[in-house]
Amino acid sequence: MVGGALSADWAPAFEAVPRSAFLPDLIWPWSMAAGKSVAISRADDPEAWQAYADADCPIVTQWDDGGHSGTEPGRVSTSSASMPSVVFRMLRDLDLRRGHRVLEIGTGTGWNAALLAHRVGPENVVTVEVDEAVSTAAREALERFGLGVGVVHGDGTAGYEQGAPYDRITVTCGLRSIPYTWVRQCRPGGVIVSPWGTHYSNGDAVARLEVARDGTSAAGRFTGPVEFMKLRSQRLPPVIHREYVPGSVADGEETSTSLTEEEFVGEPFSAHRFALGLRVPHCLQVVAEKRDGARPVWLYGLADRSWACVQFRDGEVARVWQHGGRRLWDEAETAYRWWDETGRPGHDRFGLTVTRDGQRAWLDDPANDWPL
Repeated sequence: MVGGALSADWAPAFEAVPRSAFLPDLIWPWSMAAGKSVAISRADDPEAWQAYADADCPIVTQWDDGGHSGTEPGRVSTSSASMPSVVFRMLRDLDLRRGHRVLEIGTGTGWNAALLAHRVGPENVVTVEVDEAVSTAAREALERFGLGVGVVHGDGTAGYEQGAPYDRITVTCGLRSIPYTWVRQCRPGGVIVSPWGTHYSNGDAVARLEVARDGTSAAGRFTGPVEFMKLRSQRLPPVIHREYVPGSVADGEETSTSLTEEEFVGEPFSAHRFALGLRVPHCLQVVAEKRDGARPVWLYGLADRSWACVQFRDGEVARVWQHGGRRLWDEAETAYRWWDETGRPGHDRFGLTVTRDGQRAWLDDPANDWPL
């Protein structure tokens, strides 16, 4: 049910704290058959509702920051219950022990906080949620379940100073920058587990950072790919294509590339996309649908209006157009060649260091780093 992620020490919590106890009556689970989120009402179809609640699938519980109504999916999913397999992989990374003080950033439904409380005691868990309606619903669900976890409505980037220092900090939303506040509120030797990535794609990886003995930094490797809703204050604003390309690709400088679609596009959670995000900063990649044997891939500069487009077509050499102060395709192709020549490193060969001055990613050794 949880994809082999459920270790023996977490099995009692999984049995004692069902996800269904924290879900609302109307949910939008991801349907593999439909290829999208579908509305399921407990009142209308209790069997289907329970089946999805017990399944290893993500379930959206809020759209559009609460501004959505009705049963059709909204524009942007903004709160959810994560896949149980992902939840337990991150709990395993946390290495949680009885008596540890834990700060959770992103309460969501409250299920993860309940699992934490079952392990370390509710008095040792504080969870922070930016959305007032979400935090209220989670608090009520936790109280119904008999777990008096401290639920705080507030900005998670500020942590929760009143409960510090913490032994563990766990984050349930995707980050683009780890707040130094969390390092300061976590004790030396403590662990921070957070999804992290770049704006290059929606794909994140789980960073497991250990706070240094002097408490001034935190560093560690990534443990594997995930995809999470992004921290609200770090969401990327919509990129409007026509603001970059008011005319056509013919306005750009045309070249070609020997890279193939299979090589460059890869899978959504592939390590090379993650690597390209690290090596091509301040850039968004958009992979269009494939039609009639052709697939365009766009690159948009986030610090200026530079853009690039590579058109992959079955059986043909890919054409490239780029325009602006940055040659984004040249950067992306160079980054791909670097990843390939470095032995195609997976997520677990990359790491992250967070200090008061910012964050730096690295490959294999923190000395081999570059600023982000």
